[in-house]
Amino acid sequence: MPNDRKLHTDTRIVHAGRDFDSGIGRPFNPPVVRWSSVLFDNLKRMRETESRGQLSYGANGNPTAQALEAFVTELEGGHGTRLYATGLAAIAQMFQSYLRPGDHVLITDAVYGPVRRLANNFLAPFGIEFEYFAADGCDIESLIRPNTAMVYAEVPGSLAFEMCDLPALSTLCKRHDILLAVDNTWGSGVLYRPLQLGADISVMALTKYIAGHSDVMMGSVTTTEACWETLTRMNTAVGNTVSPDDAYLVLRGARTVRARLAMHQQHALQVAEWLQARPEVARVLHPALPDDPSHALWQRDFSGANGLLSFEFKQRDPEVIDRFVAALKLFGIGYSWGGFESLVSVVTTRGTRSVADWSTHGPMLRLHVGLENPDDLIRDLEAGFAAIG
Repeated sequence: MPNDRKLHTDTRIVHAGRDFDSGIGRPFNPPVVRWSSVLFDNLKRMRETESRGQLSYGANGNPTAQALEAFVTELEGGHGTRLYATGLAAIAQMFQSYLRPGDHVLITDAVYGPVRRLANNFLAPFGIEFEYFAADGCDIESLIRPNTAMVYAEVPGSLAFEMCDLPALSTLCKRHDILLAVDNTWGSGVLYRPLQLGADISVMALTKYIAGHSDVMMGSVTTTEACWETLTRMNTAVGNTVSPDDAYLVLRGARTVRARLAMHQQHALQVAEWLQARPEVARVLHPALPDDPSHALWQRDFSGANGLLSFEFKQRDPEVIDRFVAALKLFGIGYSWGGFESLVSVVTTRGTRSVADWSTHGPMLRLHVGLENPDDLIRDLEAGFAAIG
C-alpha cells in the first residue's frame, strides 16, 4: 500500500494487504492460493527463499494468509501478525510463546470466559502460575511478583465493558520488565490500538467485527518488533497456519469494517438510550453512554464504540430472562457477536469472576445490536418487556 503514515484508517483498510503481484496485473482482492507443496525451479531458488524466511511449504502459511497478516499488522500498527484458527487458539499460542514453567501471569477479571478454562487446563498443568486482577486495574501493582512475566488485559471487558487505563498499565509493566498483552477484539484495531498505547502484544478474534459476516472463525496475534521473533519462532515450531479460503473471507469482510462499526455504534446507542428509559431496567452497560463508569477512559482512548451492550433487570427472579428472550423474534439466541445480525445472550457471572462481587446484581442480558433498523429492534425488545409483565 502507499507508504504514507498520515493516511486515515478508512484509507488504510481499503489498501492494506493488497501487494500481491500476479505477474500480469494486480487484483483488487488477493486471490485464494491453495497449496501444500511449493515447487521451485532449482535448489538455488529454494535455498534463497528459505534464507529470506519466505514461504517454502504449506505448513508455514500461504500467500492469501500473508495478505491478511499484512492487513491486520497495518490496522493494529504493529511489526508483524500471525493467524490462528480461532480467537481462543490465538490466545493459547500467545501464552505458549511467551510463558514458561515457573512464570506468573496476571489476567484481568473481565477476561473472555473460555480463557479461564485455558488457564486451568493449560497454564496450571505446565507450572505457570496465574491470578486475576480487578477489571479496572486498581489492585494490580500489589499482585506483581518477582516471577511475573505478563499482564493480560481485555479492554473493555467481555460482559460489563469495564476499562483499565492502558497507558498507565503499560508504564507499570515497563517499570517491572513485564510483557503487556491485550485482547483487542472489542476495538478491532479500528476503534482502539493497544500497541500505540504501550502494549507489547495485541490479540483479536477476527471472527467478530473484522470478518463481520458470521461465517468464518479466525484469530490474530500482532506484536511490536521486540516481541516478534519469539512469536514467529514458536509459530513455525508448532506448524500453525490457516486456510487460504478462510483468510480470503476475513480479508474480504474486513474492507467494510469501518462502515459497519459506525452503523453498529449508531444503532446500539439508540437501543441503549431507549433501554435506560425503561422502568424494568436497573442499568445499561455501554461505555459510550455518558453515565457509564468507563465513559471517561473510553472517550480518551477510543475513537468509537460498537454494537455490544448489557443491561440488568430490576426484577431479581432469574426466570425473567427466559420469558423475555422467548418473546424476541429479531434477536437470535447464540454466542459470538460482530456479525451483521442482532444476538442476545445471558450474562452469566457464576464462574466468570474471581475478584468482583456480582451477587447484588439482578439478571442480565448482553445484546449485540446488528445492522437491522433500530426501530424494529426496539419493537422486538418491547415484546420482551411485555412478556415479563
